Formats: sequence, C-alpha cells, structure tokens
Amino acid sequence: MDRDLGRRRAAPRGRRPRTDRPRPAPHLDRTRRHLEGAAVTPRPDSPEHHARLAGECRRLLAFGDRLALPGGGAAYLGDTGEPLPAQGVRTWITARTAHVYSLAALMGFPGAEPIADAALAGLTGPLRDAEHGGWFHALDASGAPDRAAGKSCYDHAFVVLAASSAALADRPGAAALLDEALTVYLHRFWDEAAGLPLDAWDCAFTAPEPYRGLNATMHSVEALLAAADALDALGRPGAGAWRDRADAIARFAVDLADRHDGRLPEHFAPDWTPDLDLNRDRPDDPFKPYGATPGHGLEWSRMLLQVEALRGGDDALVSAAARLFDRAVADGWAADGAEGFVYTVDWDGEPVVRQRMHWVLAEALAAAAALHRHTGETRYADHYAAWWDYAERRLIDREHGSWRHELDPANAPATAVWPGKPDLYHAVQATLLPRLPAAPTLARALREGLLPDANDGNEGAA
Repeated sequence: MDRDLGRRRAAPRGRRPRTDRPRPAPHLDRTRRHLEGAAVTPRPDSPEHHARLAGECRRLLAFGDRLALPGGGAAYLGDTGEPLPAQGVRTWITARTAHVYSLAALMGFPGAEPIADAALAGLTGPLRDAEHGGWFHALDASGAPDRAAGKSCYDHAFVVLAASSAALADRPGAAALLDEALTVYLHRFWDEAAGLPLDAWDCAFTAPEPYRGLNATMHSVEALLAAADALDALGRPGAGAWRDRADAIARFAVDLADRHDGRLPEHFAPDWTPDLDLNRDRPDDPFKPYGATPGHGLEWSRMLLQVEALRGGDDALVSAAARLFDRAVADGWAADGAEGFVYTVDWDGEPVVRQRMHWVLAEALAAAAALHRHTGETRYADHYAAWWDYAERRLIDREHGSWRHELDPANAPATAVWPGKPDLYHAVQATLLPRLPAAPTLARALREGLLPDANDGNEGAA
C-alpha cells in the first residue's frame, strides 16, 4: 500500500458477515472456477515459467527508461511511460526506483546504472533535508520541498532499502547513504521500548505524531533485513542488531494475526492498541482507509517466511504466514463475485473498497510462490497459476507497457487511486521472488549469483 492514495469509493454493504463459513474451501473453489478454461501458467518452480518471468522482468524494466530526472530523482510515469512533471518528485518512488534499478544493474540489464544513479542523486540531493536531517516526502512541480507532509517512516524505510540494494550493486555514494539512512531510522523512527517504529514526525523532527501504522512497520521489516544483508556482504558491523529489530516486528505481526483471526489491524494508538474503528465513517480516507487490507496480509505472509529463512526454522512464523495468506485470499479474492482482489474489507470480511490494485496481485503471487516452495502444497501452486493468468488478462499492458495499476470492480482500467503507472517495485519483485530462495534478500541474492539464469539481464525478450 502506498502513502499517496487518491479518493476511493466505498462498496455497497449488501451482504452479511462471513465469519462462520468454512475455511479455506471458499477461496479454493473460486480459484478452481477461474482455472477452468484458463491458459494456466506453469508451476512456480518450472524452468519454462522462470524463463517467462525473466522476459516479463526485462519488459517492465524497459518501461522505466525515462525515469531518470536531470536534477536527480525519479519521475512519476504516465500510462505509456512518459514523465508527468505535475506529479512532482516523491521520495518513495525515487527510493523504489533506486532499489529496482540497482537490482537490474546486478542482473546486467542494459541502461540500469544511470537510472539507479539518478535516483540516488535525488536521495542525496534535493529530497534530502540538509537542515533537519532525513528526507522530505516529496518535491512539488516547482522543485520546492513538501514540508507540510512531515517525515514518514514509510519514506525512510524505502530510503534504507534503496541504499542497501545500491550499495550491493556498487553504486557511487550508496554506502554512505546507507550509513546516513540507518542512523536517521535508528534515532528518529525506532522506538526501542516498544520494539516497533514510530510512524511520522513533523518536518523538523520536533514532535512525533501519536498515530502508529502497520504499513510503515511492514516495510521496515523488508528494509531492515536488506540493510543487514548489505552490512554483512560489505563486511561491516551491526547486521545482527538490524535483523533482531526486523524479527521483533515480525513477532508483533504474528501476535496480531493470532488475536484478530488473520485480519491485521492497520491503525494504532501510541501504545500500539489497535483502533479498529478509525475512519469507519469515511472508509475511503486517502491515507488511512478503514478496515483490513488483504494485500498487506499477503505481503506480511511473504515477509514472515523471509524472516523465518534468515533466522532459522520457526513453526510460529510459518503457521502465521499460512494463516495470513488463507485469510487474505478468503476475504479478498473474487469476494464480490468478480475475479481479482478487493482492496479493503471490514472486520467481518465484507468488501469495503472494491477497486483492484496491481500491487495486491503482485504480492499474492510472491506469497503463493514462497508458501509453495516452503510447503510443497499444491494449493499454493494452483492459486499462483490462476493469478498469473489473471495478471496476463487484466493487468499486464502489452500495448503500452508495465501493469495497469488499478482496475474497477468490473476489472476495467481505473484511475480513482492510481493515475498513470508510477511504480515498478511490486511487479518487478513478483518476477524475481519466485526465482530466488527466501534468503538472502534480493540484492544480496543477485550479487551472490543465486538467480538461476546468470545472463538474465542480457537475453532477448521472451
């Protein structure tokens, strides 16, 4: 889920709660129905499918060939890959671009390094707050920093991720950026007493906001694991402490899943008491939507398996990953009768925001592949096949490039939340995660040559 969200429409509330229905049979039945007559993708571990993923990865990376901005940073891209200057320059897009094209550089993708370096120049230049430290949320169309938005953990977690991947790709200045990003994160966002991060500050870091949020907390897990791997690979100290912090966050998510029947609360008070009613009266709030987000359940599922792989065997993490996956699929997939994942649901599992987001499907694919690899269970491969088929028919844009970022409840292209196609992060990772082991994290795995196809970046298109 992204911090910059447009206006959303809540769904009509016609059906009654479904908490007493058998689990997980309903979502398995829906998957089987969508498999019938579909051009089913091969299993997630087949060489033929991996070759197709490699081709799709290259196609996605080619879409971003205009991302680099002359003054540093990454552009917000439109439907055909054209920069949209009116959207300004956003830290989270710039950081994700640095991460994705650092991965591309590690794969030998032609032209990746200049894009990664331009994004890094944005993070070390105009997006960096030289006065108060940390990173602005964005620059407006004139290049002025958005000071009113304050400093968010979400943005800073992605700066950590970007710097980690760029350092492993040997990009100039990335190691120093990683040091700075980790220092800011530790001193401004990590709450040692809670073992969890703060969500946001004012621009000058004078006072933290009372709100605590699970979205930035989740992306902190990814960022801190990546940073630990980067520190280890570069022969620098401190990796163990960062893995411990990621592990503490993961245990919090496991406990939440246990206490809330697999639906993760998104919003919390300063003491981390869940606020399940936040924005019930305006469920389409642009920044803090009401209810549970199935896509985050899927994303957490994949991340918990990554923590488990990095930290050693742990049945609690694996069990929670499966529970989150099953709940997200049961609540989200074809929940209103049409294929696709609804965006949010209430605490009885009823759809609230029924738009279909590309990032949710991408995370579903990554989670299904991870669970199939870990358990060998056929049901995960069945889901994976059905969802790649759906992606090909509904999301992947063969005419204009990339993936359609948003569909309406009837699976027609929509822009209520996502104008354009600014983000390659989720889709590119959906082409990489099924081809790599759960550990180490992506950049280190690529640096160590763990991708099955050593010439992935230079092959002809599939």
